[in-house]
Amino acid sequence: MSETDSETPDPSALPQSDLDFKINLLFPGVVVRKDLVKAVKGNAIVPTYVLEYLLGQYAASDDEATIQAGIDTVRKILAEHYVHRSESELVKSTIKERGRHRVIDKVTVTLNEKADVYEAEFANLGIKGVIVDSPVISAHPKLLVGGVWCICDMEYLHSDDQRFVPWILGSIKPIQLSKFDVDQYLEARRGFNTDEWIDLLMQSIGFNPEMFSRRGKFFQLVRLIPFVERNYNLVELGPKGTGKSHIFSEFSPHGMLISGGEVTVPKLFVNNSNGRLGLVGYWDVVAFDEFAGKKKRTDKALVDIMKNYMANKSFSRGVETLGAEASMVFVGNTSHTVPYMLKNSDLFDELPEAYHDPAYLDRLHHYIPGWEVDIIRGEMFSNGYGFVVDYIAEVLKSMRSQDYSDLYQQQFTLSPDISTRDRDAVHKTFSGLMKILYPEGQATKDEIEEILRFAIEGRKRVKDQILRIDTTMAEVKFGYLDNDDSWHGVATLEEDEYPTYYNRGRRGVETEPEDPATETDPLSGGAASTDLADADKPAEPEPALFQGHREYKEGQRGISFDSLLGPYLRGAARVTIVDPYVRMFHQARNLMELIEGIARGKDPADEVALKLVTVENQDGPEKIQKQLEYLLQIKKSAGVLGVVFDVELVEPTAIHDRSITTDTGWKILLGRGLDIFQRMADSPFDLATKYQKYRQLKGFGITYLREGEGLTRR
Repeated sequence: MSETDSETPDPSALPQSDLDFKINLLFPGVVVRKDLVKAVKGNAIVPTYVLEYLLGQYAASDDEATIQAGIDTVRKILAEHYVHRSESELVKSTIKERGRHRVIDKVTVTLNEKADVYEAEFANLGIKGVIVDSPVISAHPKLLVGGVWCICDMEYLHSDDQRFVPWILGSIKPIQLSKFDVDQYLEARRGFNTDEWIDLLMQSIGFNPEMFSRRGKFFQLVRLIPFVERNYNLVELGPKGTGKSHIFSEFSPHGMLISGGEVTVPKLFVNNSNGRLGLVGYWDVVAFDEFAGKKKRTDKALVDIMKNYMANKSFSRGVETLGAEASMVFVGNTSHTVPYMLKNSDLFDELPEAYHDPAYLDRLHHYIPGWEVDIIRGEMFSNGYGFVVDYIAEVLKSMRSQDYSDLYQQQFTLSPDISTRDRDAVHKTFSGLMKILYPEGQATKDEIEEILRFAIEGRKRVKDQILRIDTTMAEVKFGYLDNDDSWHGVATLEEDEYPTYYNRGRRGVETEPEDPATETDPLSGGAASTDLADADKPAEPEPALFQGHREYKEGQRGISFDSLLGPYLRGAARVTIVDPYVRMFHQARNLMELIEGIARGKDPADEVALKLVTVENQDGPEKIQKQLEYLLQIKKSAGVLGVVFDVELVEPTAIHDRSITTDTGWKILLGRGLDIFQRMADSPFDLATKYQKYRQLKGFGITYLREGEGLTRR
């Protein structure tokens, strides 16, 4: 069996769920098992919708024999027709020798004004200047902006004329669904309850719904709104690795993902020199990847045009005003925790300065809190059935002209405080989610309320941050009234978690910093309850920390990193650990437990820069890979706690003493490094698994040094 064959899932290991059975029963021919994409992709760098287009042609079934035959067919098509850049010369040779050959490639067309002809460029094949007939451009105008994946028949005809391009386009077919039955889609939707339908959509995106909470699923569904709602402006900022840009690059042939640094006025809107429309004139969704970055250079003219377009759905070309329907999506990474941003600036802190502007931010309809979205892990991908993404992309496109924004008004009324712009934003999110979840427009009162609250929260997150930037703007009371005039307020999750920092700087809200002597929840930003009888007592001075050397015996218990190191690390903004042995699982776990202690001992709005200087595992490539995986996982987890973790790998001879140093003047010499605990039983019922003080120690010594002060021995 080949390596590729071994990747094909064993049907016996993938029993079909009741939902998968229903999906195949009600949507025959337009669903596919989602793990098949990985099975056929190999090293072909193509979007998911291209592969699923082919799988939808040959493997859209729940019959295992049909699936296996379809996989073989798709693999054969990719092997024979997909153009790898490294094999472009071989493909060109094949076209020449055969006279005609079919290829799968990304095609971009430009107009050659001097010759008055359209010319195609093939991204992977590496050829350009191929003549394209005007009727092809009329039928597929997106070829002119950004390029489209196509199946093309290429021909070769040599000429002695050096100006003659030997490549001839015999036929071209963009890879996207040509038609679908919307009535059949709506009829089949009636066969699913809401939970089943949400899970079907999650599987269509490619995720296992069992790995997501209800709220987590809604975050993924909001990413689909730009495809179903015209002129929808969405922003998502959060940590790396949460799949922010995946949907906009892989999910639909109607979306275009571009780097935020590559945006220009001619590319996005219109080129005044030749009158050619930009991306917003041809694509349903234009998404800006890597949009965050305070120091990124921005074009003020672009920002101004974008603000006008996002507000009015139009832009100017000289004296002429043009309209467009493209939704705008902005995704970027954050480098700080939520409480840090709330304490020191706002949740738009990472945006380039030109976009950190209330007038621009007020055009955004919804803010997805990326810090709530789970970092994508292997077990989160689905093995179940979902829509062929090209099919659901066409369904969503077909509903862009419909408006469901008023369907809540029979049961609920928005707060009169909410401005017209806020109301429009809530309406568009509500309309989009209704079309995605309840395409017939029928939902229960509870279902409508769930969507309405989510829509209000996303806009409130935008508006609350604008109020922090521009304190002259009027406060808004976000919520809604029931039929009986009962009031339902809406708050963001971070407002509940970090009330002190969230409301800081808001007019009419008095906030006081927490008493540093009170015990705080390390992740909440608020103080824990204290004994009122002690409220008037003067604070006792902290005892002086011990300086000198201590020894601990083999088998001793009652010691933890909190007691051994915690007091010396508290208050430090920079910590450096030198330990050559952070390579095995238990050693990495020790490091993570120390990081957890550092996070508990600091203000949740502060950050600590932690650097580890260690040595690469010397036991072979596999062990090195495992070590790096541990350290990467620690980096991701530490960032959530406000600890910015970095690693420097050095030669073994470069490390002489294992130590911890801080910017507060402490240097702690560690005899054994962090590896001070004896091996534990791997039982979940053993308290030592969770609590360090119940673990037995290895024998070790530790020395505490304070710069400029003497030592004692104890």
